[in-house]
Amino acid sequence: MQFSCLLHGGDYNPDQWLDRPDILAADIDLMKKAHINCVSVGIFAWSRLEPEEGRYDFDWLEAIITNLYQNGISTILATPSGAKPAWMSRKYPEIRRVSRDMTRDLHGKRHNHCYTSPVYREKVRQINTALAERFAHHPGVILWHLSNEYGGKCYCPLCQQAFCGWLREKYGTLDALNKAWWTDFWSHRYSSWDEIEAPVPAGEESVHGLNLDWNRFCTHQTNDFIRWEAESVKAVRPDLPVTANFMYFFDELDYYTLKDSVDVISWDAYPTWGENEESEAEVARRFAFNHDLMRSLKKQPFLLMESSPSATNWQPVSKLKRPGVHMLSSMQAIAHGSNSVQYFQWRKSRGAFEKFHGAVVDHYGGSDTRVFRDVAQVGERLEALGGLIPTCNRSQVAIVYDWENLWAVNDAKGPRNCGLKYRETVLSHYAPFWKMGINVDVIDETCDLDGYRLVILPMLYLLRDGFAEKLRRFTDQGGTVVATYWTGIVDSTDLCWLGGMPGDGLMELFGLRSEEIDALYDGQYNSIKPQQSGLFPAKDYRVSELCDLVIPSTAQTLAVYGSDFYAGRPALTVNQFGQGEAYYIAARAEDAFQEDFYGALAQKLHLDRALSCTLPEGVTAVRRSGDSFDAVTVMNFTPTPQEIRFPETAEVWETGAPVNGALSLAPYEVVVLKLAASSR
Repeated sequence: MQFSCLLHGGDYNPDQWLDRPDILAADIDLMKKAHINCVSVGIFAWSRLEPEEGRYDFDWLEAIITNLYQNGISTILATPSGAKPAWMSRKYPEIRRVSRDMTRDLHGKRHNHCYTSPVYREKVRQINTALAERFAHHPGVILWHLSNEYGGKCYCPLCQQAFCGWLREKYGTLDALNKAWWTDFWSHRYSSWDEIEAPVPAGEESVHGLNLDWNRFCTHQTNDFIRWEAESVKAVRPDLPVTANFMYFFDELDYYTLKDSVDVISWDAYPTWGENEESEAEVARRFAFNHDLMRSLKKQPFLLMESSPSATNWQPVSKLKRPGVHMLSSMQAIAHGSNSVQYFQWRKSRGAFEKFHGAVVDHYGGSDTRVFRDVAQVGERLEALGGLIPTCNRSQVAIVYDWENLWAVNDAKGPRNCGLKYRETVLSHYAPFWKMGINVDVIDETCDLDGYRLVILPMLYLLRDGFAEKLRRFTDQGGTVVATYWTGIVDSTDLCWLGGMPGDGLMELFGLRSEEIDALYDGQYNSIKPQQSGLFPAKDYRVSELCDLVIPSTAQTLAVYGSDFYAGRPALTVNQFGQGEAYYIAARAEDAFQEDFYGALAQKLHLDRALSCTLPEGVTAVRRSGDSFDAVTVMNFTPTPQEIRFPETAEVWETGAPVNGALSLAPYEVVVLKLAASSR
């Protein structure tokens, strides 16, 4: 959905300041100075909203929302289920989660509740319904914020029982389950449904099908709870949209399963700018990937629901943002498809866990601070960029990042238990496109492949039912597929394919068979030596960690290994399949290989770039496309000035100033260009 403007605001906790009306009054004035037009309210306010069971106190909340609205500030209203009040934990102990050590949690922290508990669900339904009846039609409320950062697993008897019920529905019979999980191994065959328990350290953790299905079930149960929350507020006003804030590389939950339970995707981004081990450009690539992932979930603009205007307090080192980095970080989100920049938090808490977390307004309480000025400048800029709202990011390239594959890879027990590095591998294949300024969608195996020219499968170990056929059809119709080592090893229940790998028909697609895979110790290397294919410069590339030994059938060898007993064997192949091509990268290669390989493919496939030029190291460009005009955001993630030259005619979006083929960027500067849509 679209809002009337780019949203600028953040988490506002007036419930912490109800005894300070002077501070609440000052907040309104400060929000106006900071160009804030939207705040999220009530996220952890249950104990204020329902101080005693069944007694709701909403008057203070209505006064806040009305005052905000009268001053031109909209409200994203939260349901309070992210942290229950103490009276509820004491009266209803079953709602407290049971941890993996099988002990029931005491009251405390947050996300401390069981998603399965009928009691907790009913309490959530009651307060959500009451909130909706009071506020769903308030003109200041534009969006529901369901709970906060859903996550966590419960191992209580209710969840164990629900898990068994979910398994019975999925498999139908114990014979089918035993076959899918290969339970004859170590005599783990089940003879009764009630023998099945969730995987825990003190019990069963060696049946990979069990582990995989437990992760699926936990996503299912969380998703069911999200739907429960959404239905409780939409029953009062169905057209008021809902969101739930997702998180950075959150392994526990499959966000592609959750995406249809919310109307708007939102997420919380906290880049670690200024780390010693990474440059700003490396940090930017990681978070660009996550922005692209969130946009790709629905293939629509998303909301940046939380970010820090300065430092966090929970990372190992609370590093301040350098001058210019807050604007750059905020505009990076907009470039990749966000229609908001919002913060945690508006005003610093005076006590407890997050009292030193960054905020727009710190304990000093004034507007004459560096952070406040940075935030106000972002607000001013977002107002000037309101015309971006109808635009969206369009991609010809898709990278498959699949949660079920992630769970299975991490549980594989071989060939490198010291680290298969699935996530790092995916990012290494994403990086060249970020450097070239080529838009990328991040998809999973449930997604359609229509409209893409290039689909990349880094370490797609687990093949879900039907995905191999999608790949075959996509390639046959003229698409290009790139897969790496450790692809097509197991089926959807984590059983190895028989008859050769990659399985499920991918041997035919790639024109080869994987015979065995060599795992290298850290510090051991081999090399890839390109043959005279014209695809690469005449140089060798270092490889490490995993080297797949493949036997081509119809595939053509483009590069070979340089050493060890498999020197001269294929390390990179291409296979003609129908009207398309399927490439196979057999080893974990250094970044230079990915850059040269995908650079050549981009040229061969005529992939659209944000700007028709080579970008300097640490500079990227991202395009949002509209009907008449496109927006290209050019970002310098380096501490040094940069200059780029490009053939397109453009102008600065906010000012209309012409930019004729050359653009100078100060350190950490970001410029938004307007180009005619037909110039692509």
